[in-house]
Amino acid sequence: MKKIRYRAQPAATVALRLPKPNRRSMPDDLRKYFGACEAAIGFLPNVLEVYSFDATKLRAFIDMYNDLMLGDSKLSKLEREMIAVVVSAANECYYCLTAHGQAVREMSGDPSLGEILVMNYRVARITRKQRAMLDFAYKLTVTPAETGDADRQRLRRAGFADRDIWDIVAVTAFFNMTNRIATATDMMPNQEYLARSR
Repeated sequence: MKKIRYRAQPAATVALRLPKPNRRSMPDDLRKYFGACEAAIGFLPNVLEVYSFDATKLRAFIDMYNDLMLGDSKLSKLEREMIAVVVSAANECYYCLTAHGQAVREMSGDPSLGEILVMNYRVARITRKQRAMLDFAYKLTVTPAETGDADRQRLRRAGFADRDIWDIVAVTAFFNMTNRIATATDMMPNQEYLARSR
């Protein structure tokens, strides 16, 4: 696993400046969704605010996120968050490591698990099945062209059905996309994530 290198941004660096609509001018469904997020976790995740410049793109992001991370799956919500963290560690995505590391801490009840997955998931105390899942997600992230039938067979031997493998692939692919968007736009995580669930 490659070593994560965090670097300070030079003072002259400027993130993308996209228009942020006034909350009152947003479509009703999105305004309600933002309110529901704030009620549930106490703040609005910055990723939603960044996407708010375009209602179509924001809805697409919300729909895909909710389907993959909260929808029906034999992967637990914690396992999906674990994939998010391992992919984000491979991609060195500060936003997603911070946000989804906190989710792992909260869902697992283990304040160290999110940090372990960030640094080196291979030393985490997880099940053999979860390790196979994370090995696959990591490989698909760092060497996608080398991922093939032998890797799918390893997942099957670990106990995953083909439908489960689809979910592992979809969550991995989604976070590879969001990591790149977050990094390329210099998206910063909410400070609220840092102290939670420790």
